[in-house]
Amino acid sequence: MTAPLKERMTRHITMNGPLPLAEFMHWALADKTHGYYQTQNAFGREGDFITAPEVSQMFGELIGIWAIKAWHSLGKPNPFNLVELGPGNGTLMSDLLRATKIDPDFATAANVAMIETSDRLITEQQKALKGYEHVRWHKSLDDIADLPIVLIGNELLDALPPRQYVKHDEDWFERGIGVDESKALVWVAIPTNKLEKSALPNGHEEEPNGSILEISTIRESFVQRVAERIAKNSGAALFIDYGHVQSSYGDTFQAMMQHEYTDPLLSPGEADLTSHVDFEPLIKMARQSGCSIMPIMTQGEFLLALGLLERAGHLGAGKSQAEQTRITREAERLALPHEMGDLFKVFAFCSCDRLWPFTEIANENAPGI
Repeated sequence: MTAPLKERMTRHITMNGPLPLAEFMHWALADKTHGYYQTQNAFGREGDFITAPEVSQMFGELIGIWAIKAWHSLGKPNPFNLVELGPGNGTLMSDLLRATKIDPDFATAANVAMIETSDRLITEQQKALKGYEHVRWHKSLDDIADLPIVLIGNELLDALPPRQYVKHDEDWFERGIGVDESKALVWVAIPTNKLEKSALPNGHEEEPNGSILEISTIRESFVQRVAERIAKNSGAALFIDYGHVQSSYGDTFQAMMQHEYTDPLLSPGEADLTSHVDFEPLIKMARQSGCSIMPIMTQGEFLLALGLLERAGHLGAGKSQAEQTRITREAERLALPHEMGDLFKVFAFCSCDRLWPFTEIANENAPGI
């Protein structure tokens, strides 16, 4: 039996022609009736994938320490917006707010804004944050007041869709999704959608036929909007996502279902769809908007600088050997290079000159929780 969203897509493509990847991905993730984030249990061991907040409470706690430090760097504005974009099931913000109780002034000044479009996920987040005051939910960043801002986006940018272009001779045609004779969704080139040569990065002439280039103007526009808001009202932004620091060629579009990779065209709306983040154009957007850009760090470097090992030792003190082993394994998964440590990058920018720990790793230690 064909899934409802796939059936609708097939009918739409048959009548109107191929869907560019960006439209396909947006439809599959955000459709109000059958989109992935409206219908599926995405996060955690019982979902399709595990994000860092589900790996360990230490992740959210250390992000909380970073948020306090960022707020101090901004001059401790009161009030200010503490924003999480795409908050998942609310675990990160719950751990973050628990950690920030060490600074009562921060907790008093913060208006917590959760930016979420999925009604189902909002219900889960409300359960996780029950008991915390000053927490409000919004559909868009544009809905919150113009105040100084400390903003966090963990595994958000990878869900903002790219467009793909495939090389054929001297031209690059947009890659999309069509329908074959058996009504299966298949990859096709869209001959009417050709990328202008002025938009191609250096070295495109040497790429062989069939090479794929990903460009996400949606990500670039989104980061630009955040950076312009920070430049206007003051603030700091922290994005953590998997990707690469320098633009390159290749197909990074992928689907996850029940912790396994799957064909992204097989069951739209039933699998999580992502692509690797190209941070190079995002850095340019934030800089052009007037923000100070912090050096890109890996997640492992970032968490270790924030005090991951110290926090793990504190949590394990006096616990059983089994508990200490579990905590050690969680820290390793977050920070080791062959785990999440190197794959995930940390991208931060602000209206101030410096943000800890990006420019002060050797000079400061995270306070205890």
